[in-house]
Amino acid sequence: MTTTNRVLYLFGSAAPPVFDIAQAAKDAQARGFEVCLGLTPTAARWLAPQLAELERLTGYPVRSEYKMPGEPDAWPKADVIAVAPATFNTINEWALGLTHDFVVGVVAEGIGKNIPMVVMPCVNAAYVRHRQFERSVAELRDMGVRVLYGERGFVPNQPGQGKPKEYPWHLVTAAVEELAQG
Repeated sequence: MTTTNRVLYLFGSAAPPVFDIAQAAKDAQARGFEVCLGLTPTAARWLAPQLAELERLTGYPVRSEYKMPGEPDAWPKADVIAVAPATFNTINEWALGLTHDFVVGVVAEGIGKNIPMVVMPCVNAAYVRHRQFERSVAELRDMGVRVLYGERGFVPNQPGQGKPKEYPWHLVTAAVEELAQG
């Protein structure tokens, strides 16, 4: 599929707000983006019953695995990448350059390609007490990634008290728009 619109790679990790990623894709499409959806392996398993519908919505295959060597890419090149929700694991793997999963591999490489990127975590307050989390957030920011965390982004809840329907997807969409405009 060829496109003249801006291309957003929307990547989701296995946190409860991922169940609302279709609406986030629709919101991005309403802003003029072609959306290519990627999921971590666990998120893909969670959304398995919805994958066909997500592919119809975006017009592209939903990816959670690397393509085979020599296989053509089914997606156009990204103008901007958003990672939301991003779990503790995804944030840390990305910052550390551990790229065994497709989503983390693409965003790690995206730093070197200077693709504008935004990430919004979805982690509980117990995870953020782990020293590596704050180090990883700082590392991603130092590499030019816009991290929506804290007062102007995601604020962690206590363990077991998450509010997935209150995940601030609108902040991700607004940041994507800003990054795409330069």
